[in-house]
Amino acid sequence: MKSIIIDGNSLTIDDLVKVARENHIVQLSEEAIEKINISRKIVDNFVDKEKIVYGITTGFGKFSDVFISKDKAKDLQKNLIISHSCGVGNPLEEEIVRAIMLLRANALAKGYSGIRYSTVETLIQMLNKGVHPVIPEKGSLGASGDLAPLSHMVLPMIGEGEVFYDGEKLPAKDGMKKAGIDIIELTSKEGLALINGTQVMTAIGALTVYDAINLSKISDVIASLSIEGLNGIVTAFDKNVHLVRPHKGQVKTARNLLSILKNSKMTTEQGELRVQDAYTLRCIPQIHGASKDAFEYVKDKIDIEINSATDNPLIFPEDGTVISGGNFHGQPMALSFDFLAIAISELGNVSERRIERLVNPALSNLPAFLVEKGGLNSGFMIVQYSAASLVSENKVLCHPSSVDSIPSSANQEDHVSMGTIGARKAREVLKNTRNILAMELLTACQAIDLRKNKGLGIGSSILYEEVRKNISKVEDDRIMYKDIDKVHRILMSEEILNEIEIKLNNKL
Repeated sequence: MKSIIIDGNSLTIDDLVKVARENHIVQLSEEAIEKINISRKIVDNFVDKEKIVYGITTGFGKFSDVFISKDKAKDLQKNLIISHSCGVGNPLEEEIVRAIMLLRANALAKGYSGIRYSTVETLIQMLNKGVHPVIPEKGSLGASGDLAPLSHMVLPMIGEGEVFYDGEKLPAKDGMKKAGIDIIELTSKEGLALINGTQVMTAIGALTVYDAINLSKISDVIASLSIEGLNGIVTAFDKNVHLVRPHKGQVKTARNLLSILKNSKMTTEQGELRVQDAYTLRCIPQIHGASKDAFEYVKDKIDIEINSATDNPLIFPEDGTVISGGNFHGQPMALSFDFLAIAISELGNVSERRIERLVNPALSNLPAFLVEKGGLNSGFMIVQYSAASLVSENKVLCHPSSVDSIPSSANQEDHVSMGTIGARKAREVLKNTRNILAMELLTACQAIDLRKNKGLGIGSSILYEEVRKNISKVEDDRIMYKDIDKVHRILMSEEILNEIEIKLNNKL
């Protein structure tokens, strides 16, 4: 397993996933270490001369006009962390915590924060040895950085708070001792350098957009199975239709559908059974494609953010200046994550409409609710109910967080982004949408069986066979959530997606 070398400039979302989910080891580059040490010398010089610089020799927020003497520097930084640890709610998932730690270390590696190298190394040791701070999910305004949750990340470094280590929840001191990591004492600027940034919202959003991109790919395959279950018309996916309106995602989706459905005996041409399909089939390229384009937009913003310096003040070693600015403000991410939630939600919205089309005999020309002994059996009736419930919940969750702001710190911080709320909502929308698509997949496979499967496309057949390897056709009513859970687990894995892409000789 190769180490991920961080330098503050070249981290990718793929790197983040490897560290967060696959526990890859992290190291600072030699250049990053040098930059960290140079900026630290500037901070030490300011402290020695007791020069008035925000966050180094002053208080924070509304207290920025309160001078802090050199002998109180350590107290100031410790007080910052313990007073700001105000998070509430359930602990963030381990993969999110690992992503947060990685992103904060990468931001510090840029060398504009004035932190000691030894302090950054402590954070990286915790990451590499699996000491995961308990970080409550709620409490960030998304401006002045993710102050509350990042403070919980720092607590264990100073021997406070709690950690998860080796499967146990422990007092931080015990977890750090077991892992062989020394507790540290923060000094001037370090507490602020560690908590003044957008890494919580960005970590959640980065993992969510990575999963959303994969979900959009498999959604094309699932939609293809629905097309086959409904004898859908493939003429609408002809490349000429989409090249005259060449949105990247739309063109890509149309190409995907034709590749996935190649050699299918279950599809039709225009005019063969009917002249045209309903929008949820005919407009899959336009609908799925728009979401794909949105995901690419959000990914581009995240690629910038994960390699940015987002604390305050920033130290510029080239000329020795310190500038107090606002790079901690989460607005670029907040708007992006609201957009992300909406784009994910639409994949679920159109999926539920395809489920309805499959189970409704007036629309499908199949047995009602896809069961042959209807009345005695309800079949897939309540699968559609459950999907509709999740779609409705997503619509509520898609209310934008970024349009809200509540002033803080006695109106010194009078506009905040609420970007972390936006990121958490987008992640919840993703979970709901994955379940909706799992329901569509299960429903489409049932419809195909009822039509006496005559031969599926080269891509759709792989996913169909994977489902049928784990779940049999529904003959009589049974407990459906078990089947939905099995299909959901299939969608959680990237293996089936990779297998389909290899078969198609093409990236979806």
